[in-house]
Amino acid sequence: MVSRKIEILVGFFVSLGILALIMLALNVANAGIGANGETYILKAKFENIGSLKIRSPIKVGGVVVGRVAKIALDKNDYLPVVDMEISTDYSHFSETTAVNILTSGILGEQYLGLNPGVLVNNAGTDDDELNDLFGQEELKLLADGDFITDTKSALVLEELIGQFLFNQGGE
Repeated sequence: MVSRKIEILVGFFVSLGILALIMLALNVANAGIGANGETYILKAKFENIGSLKIRSPIKVGGVVVGRVAKIALDKNDYLPVVDMEISTDYSHFSETTAVNILTSGILGEQYLGLNPGVLVNNAGTDDDELNDLFGQEELKLLADGDFITDTKSALVLEELIGQFLFNQGGE
């Protein structure tokens, strides 16, 4: 009778452990990007995206602000266009924002790094000073569906090695 109770208790704890692992796996797989869950899309066109994948993180200063939603080829010039799903918590990117394809470590996974350029803060800024500084009539915020034009493509390790070997062979 005592062993039966122990077996039931062990089975209960094993089931609880498996359930906890499943919940952890689901939370990691669906790593949310924002507290409110609302997002908007920004687009960017690159010469080469390297091994960038859908669901790759988009970071500003190491903080994840979004995920890559879609990668497709432009039908006109056959360049990759990346759709970036950004949390609405981070919606104050100006049109001077730049995006780079970066790598975690030497051979790590690739991600997008946003460089906000001139941050637009609606509260407490003197827009006239910013406009004088940049010689623009109005500094605009990027909206849903806008393109980021300032992009830097991925560094491909094979190309760098090839260039190094080619330069060494020429001497």
